[in-house]
Amino acid sequence: MLDWVTDPNIWIGFFTLVALEIVLGIDNIIFISILAGKLPPEQRDRARVLGLAAALISRLLLLLGLSWVVQLTEPLFTVLGHEISGRDLILLLGGLFLLGKSVTEIHHAMEGPTGKDGKQAAAASFSSVILQIMVLDIVFSLDSVITAVGMVNNIGVMVAAVVVSVLVMLFASGPISRFVESHPSIKMLALAFLVLIGVVLVAEGLEQHINKGFIYFAMAFSVIVELLNIRMRSRHTKQEEAAPKMD
Repeated sequence: MLDWVTDPNIWIGFFTLVALEIVLGIDNIIFISILAGKLPPEQRDRARVLGLAAALISRLLLLLGLSWVVQLTEPLFTVLGHEISGRDLILLLGGLFLLGKSVTEIHHAMEGPTGKDGKQAAAASFSSVILQIMVLDIVFSLDSVITAVGMVNNIGVMVAAVVVSVLVMLFASGPISRFVESHPSIKMLALAFLVLIGVVLVAEGLEQHINKGFIYFAMAFSVIVELLNIRMRSRHTKQEEAAPKMD
């Protein structure tokens, strides 16, 4: 009954799937961080926890409904010679939603806040932020579960890997969110990533496969370059502050 404990294949599949789920969850963390950052500071942690809890629940429900997930790949209708399945439709709509939301957030970041009544706007936005997070969670969860099904045949391993990966994302989301909020250039870069991910989702919905390894490599490379820029700007600022004291 406990043969799985000594089965190296199960442990290799588990750790591989955890790592992959965390990588696939990066876009989810970015989206949650951007939306939670619009709320008052005292509400941000609660929004992140609720958002990731919704992600965990949606992933587990999809795993428990594997037969339904498999049926999503069956064609529903044809548009311009392309067969559109339920999965394609979800990815297409989710990608368009993410594109629209990201472009809107970039516009707001460029124009600055325009609301007059800060309290009412924050109270009204909390429920809408959670709703938007839940909508995208479904899209990201579908991609995550399809990946899990393709890698591991053991439902217990898939559930355990999903739970562990979401817990890791929960602990990482706070520091990531605070770092993004404290560095406007990183926030703009994160929004640009979301635009890119939205394009990828739309392409996937239209059966145009894009290797996500290239996407994540480009994202990681851009972040490293921006971190070097931040370090360089910080050093120059310290040198300028120290210069008058030396005179």
